[in-house]
Amino acid sequence: MDRLIQANGQPHYGIFPRAPGAINYRDFDFRSPMGRRLGALAKWRRFHQFQYFGLISEQLIGGCALANLSLAGIGFVYLFHPASGRMIERQFKLPLGLGTRFSQQPNAGVCELRSGGNLLRLENHASSLEKRLLVELDDGTRIDACFSETEPAFQPMCINTPTAVNGWVYAQKVAGVRCTGQVSSALGDFDLAQLEAFAHHDWSAGYMRPETHWNWACLSGQAGAQRVGLNLSCGVNETSFTENCYWLDGELIKVDTARFAFDRDQPLQPWQISSHDGQVDLRFEARGLHQERLNLGILASNFKQIFGQFKGVLRPVGRAAVPIDNLWGFVEDQYVKW
Repeated sequence: MDRLIQANGQPHYGIFPRAPGAINYRDFDFRSPMGRRLGALAKWRRFHQFQYFGLISEQLIGGCALANLSLAGIGFVYLFHPASGRMIERQFKLPLGLGTRFSQQPNAGVCELRSGGNLLRLENHASSLEKRLLVELDDGTRIDACFSETEPAFQPMCINTPTAVNGWVYAQKVAGVRCTGQVSSALGDFDLAQLEAFAHHDWSAGYMRPETHWNWACLSGQAGAQRVGLNLSCGVNETSFTENCYWLDGELIKVDTARFAFDRDQPLQPWQISSHDGQVDLRFEARGLHQERLNLGILASNFKQIFGQFKGVLRPVGRAAVPIDNLWGFVEDQYVKW
């Protein structure tokens, strides 16, 4: 599929074997809830896009996200050192996205944010299916990390669902892939290959609900002889299809709807996460937290990304159960008004 939006202005919907060449949102026949055709300004204002690259190992946890919210460009990056409990984190908010650029090609192009002496850059390379994260901060922190979906072969989750009465959301998820590269910071210098680090990646864009909420869980690691990745969510992509899945040695295994049971007032208390079909039964215990709050009236966000360890079991149909024993990963609790 070269383009997500068809010649008639309607999106392709479903779970795809590979990513569309372009998320050509300007070709979307965007209507108001009452059916009035909307123009270029409305298409720009309501279209939102974000990309996330996460690092997971027992010695170092990291995450970097970029978001294009039309009225603002937002970015954050953090590094967490589990052994010492120390953490580095930075946040950036740029009005109208000045100092940012975003490619609408999920497997190609660059998304980046520049602010003063700081650079957050995510590169996607179509020929090698390589994803690269480059962070350079004015305090000397530097992250250069990458992974490829071809070595070994990996099947990403590529999905597009209808959203509310007049929108859609495309999401592309990867978890459970080995990561290489270097990290230099006040926490120390790290070789990601030597740490046997894993990566996960999220590329999402579309016309999401103007006021929305979601929970998300992701883990990556080694369970016995198998590489394991997990992606579960609740709140965004559930209309007709869900993005819920896990990977065993790069093979995508689909999962039914997911339930997140936790205390919103005490997000560092344990979470219970399970799927309706019984394939996923996990307990998450928090070890640290990255959070942001923003309330500008027309834009608002209450965001908590919590990193910690998962215990439990995955039960692929017709196969032996896969025990999950203290694998590192993330959960999220997010409210957004945009």
